[in-house]
Amino acid sequence: MLEGRAMAADWAPTFAAVDRVDFLPDLMWPFDTRTHHATAVHRAEDPGAWYAATDRDAPIVTQWDDGEHTGTEPGRVSSSSSSMPSVVYALLQDLTVDDGMTVLDVGTGTGETAAALAHRCGRGGGVTTVEVDPAVSRHAGERLRAAGWHPAVVVGDGAEGHAGRAPYDRVLATVGVRAIPGAWIEQTRPGGLIVAPWGTHFTHADAVARLTVHQGTATGRFTRPVEFMKLRSQRPALPDHGAYDPTDGADTSTTDLTEAEFVTGPYSALPFVLGLRVPRCVQVVADKEDGARPVWFYGLGDRSWACVVFREEKTQARVWQAGPRRLWDEVEGAYRWWQTRGAPDHTRFGLTVTPDGHRVWLDDPDSTVA
Repeated sequence: MLEGRAMAADWAPTFAAVDRVDFLPDLMWPFDTRTHHATAVHRAEDPGAWYAATDRDAPIVTQWDDGEHTGTEPGRVSSSSSSMPSVVYALLQDLTVDDGMTVLDVGTGTGETAAALAHRCGRGGGVTTVEVDPAVSRHAGERLRAAGWHPAVVVGDGAEGHAGRAPYDRVLATVGVRAIPGAWIEQTRPGGLIVAPWGTHFTHADAVARLTVHQGTATGRFTRPVEFMKLRSQRPALPDHGAYDPTDGADTSTTDLTEAEFVTGPYSALPFVLGLRVPRCVQVVADKEDGARPVWFYGLGDRSWACVVFREEKTQARVWQAGPRRLWDEVEGAYRWWQTRGAPDHTRFGLTVTPDGHRVWLDDPDSTVA
């Protein structure tokens, strides 16, 4: 199943031909999307658990901390993975790729997506897959060849694409981006498609942008919410919470917004919209303790911060904010903006990329949001 709907019948042969098992390492960390915890499994030590994990529609972490991590305990930052199969096949359906097309696959990872594209496009070598991590790329190449798939496997920064095999009919990114690289547009044929998870720094979750390329530009709509590891060259430098003093001259106020209205989860449209309307800001939703839920906001590029604390059975929440910006005022204003427009979901928004930058719009390309 894909996002609550059946896989398109024309992708069923690829799903049957490309076995996830062929691309996974012996030591891996299946990720529980409900608890956000990962637990190590090793094929030799617990083959039952290892094979069971490969059959689940869930992501599996295959590398931590850009390869510097050792041991079986989870590392600090997951840096390579086998993505949730339903999400990958949803991206592939958005790509509308067909036999004989040339495709740039950004973010090789385990190599499974490159294999699926090679099956779909035919074995004529029309797929180029780019991976920034040499060790990840080497292992993926070995597994691809062992499974009988032969895309061009390239080590490099995915943001630069791979000009040596351009132009491409399609570009697919299985890493999240904060800006569509100009190289992807330059290396795509006019009329070709770019499919990539795109978002702001506000939250980790993104939305899939499906963009049609024209001469030097690309434009299209978002199709669905997703969450992917970020392109390494576009990872944000997250604020250090300990560097912010909540007693240092903060203004205090209250808000009538409730936790149920505001804390909607990463895949709802609200965090996506807040990121559009409140640029250069990071939101952190803390765990609930003793009936209180703090939500923090940090300005990127200045020392602005805000915190709202929702309490159970309270009709108002307390707000603190300080710095050059009043971040909570911006956030609450963005929430009201979203509500007055009927709380639009991701699919009503679109993205246009030109040499001058990125522009997000609502319903119509002339209706700019951010």
